[in-house]
Amino acid sequence: MADAKVIPFDDDRSRGGAAQRPSRRRSGASRRGTAGEGAPVHEVQSLPTRATAQEEPVTSQEQPPAGPRDDDGGLERRVARGLSFLRRRLTGDYEVDDFGYDEELTDQVLMSLLRPLYEKYFRVEVKGIENIPVDGGALIVANHSGTLPLDGLMLQVAVHDHHPADRHLRLLAADLVFVLPVVNELARKLGHTLACAEDAERLLAQGELVGVMPEGFKGIGKPFGERYKLQRFGRGGFVSTALRQGVPIIPCSIVGAEEIYPMIGNAKTLARLLGFPYFPLTPTFPWLGPLGAIPLPTKWTIQFGEPIATDGYPPEAAEDPMLMFNLTDQVREQIQHTLYKLLVQRRSVFF
Repeated sequence: MADAKVIPFDDDRSRGGAAQRPSRRRSGASRRGTAGEGAPVHEVQSLPTRATAQEEPVTSQEQPPAGPRDDDGGLERRVARGLSFLRRRLTGDYEVDDFGYDEELTDQVLMSLLRPLYEKYFRVEVKGIENIPVDGGALIVANHSGTLPLDGLMLQVAVHDHHPADRHLRLLAADLVFVLPVVNELARKLGHTLACAEDAERLLAQGELVGVMPEGFKGIGKPFGERYKLQRFGRGGFVSTALRQGVPIIPCSIVGAEEIYPMIGNAKTLARLLGFPYFPLTPTFPWLGPLGAIPLPTKWTIQFGEPIATDGYPPEAAEDPMLMFNLTDQVREQIQHTLYKLLVQRRSVFF
């Protein structure tokens, strides 16, 4: 596999990969009981008040409330599911794919940890979710920003929680993600894989939803003065991959991430010593220490644009550099235009 010829998505991405087979999601449902019926109206009207009070059946208001019993039953089921989950984790009785993607852990734990940040802190608004197909492979191409890659995580939650078919987004990440301790393991569990054409093609061929941010470090590490100005989209490798698999390309625009860590400087010498592509200097970091690493609570909007079809092109189209350039430019322009439109529409950075 190391000898396979791959097409990098941008200058900051690496090569490598393997196939995977996703597992099915588990779901559950709960039921609640109903209250009993009261006495017939004609009997109540024909008897004296005292006799009616003695003879009519006990109404639903006089019965013990059913709510606590149902709540206790629901709590018991949740505890049972939690214990069953812990047992599977401790005994190793769970499935991961060849990339290390753990669907059960993602659904039940990791998404639950990210959801408060998504719903309460950044208050993400999602538009155009209907543009993502219900099934089959598709490539979501988004802008990248924010100094730290929180936009990719919020994009995953948006697809996971809002798509009617409960689809999962498999993100292509830079090689730096997979050399950092802890981050590497969590990224694998969330379904991230190396940003290379071979991995992307195999995922798309299996009908997966794949996400890529072609700006790479050039986008996420750009100065605050260049916010919402898209950087170069690499050499268009993502277009070639979509053409080979005949899957639609879905442009995605994310507004709000640029302001979470306003990058006013870059300590390049320190970045080289640490092996990072950049070392950000913001109004709060590193001056406030760990507190400076808390992102600002900006208001986010994620909009999925109309798909750009690729299944109408012949197989050899993936080798046509002019076609790749034109499609790459079309995707980039659509994302940039949507960014400007969303910026005009928003009332405030924080509201």
